[in-house]
Amino acid sequence: MTEPTTLDLRGLRCPLPVLKLRKALLGIPPGATVAVRTDDPLATLDVPNFLRENGDALLSSEPDGGGRRFTVRRGPGKETGAP
Repeated sequence: MTEPTTLDLRGLRCPLPVLKLRKALLGIPPGATVAVRTDDPLATLDVPNFLRENGDALLSSEPDGGGRRFTVRRGPGKETGAP
């Protein structure tokens, strides 16, 4: 299994983390994973909601040095998604 692409989005605030995650997901094949590091407090709500609405999977969410690290798997057949 290959390592996930990692996005370091620390310092960015809503809605930028979700917008950058959406762009990254559109650039990878279904089933591939992305790890997201963010310190935006709203990401704990925004990221899971965005993924649920667009058919992607949240594999993990854990504390990461004052922020959070999300591991996400792209869902099947995703064309576009709105944050």
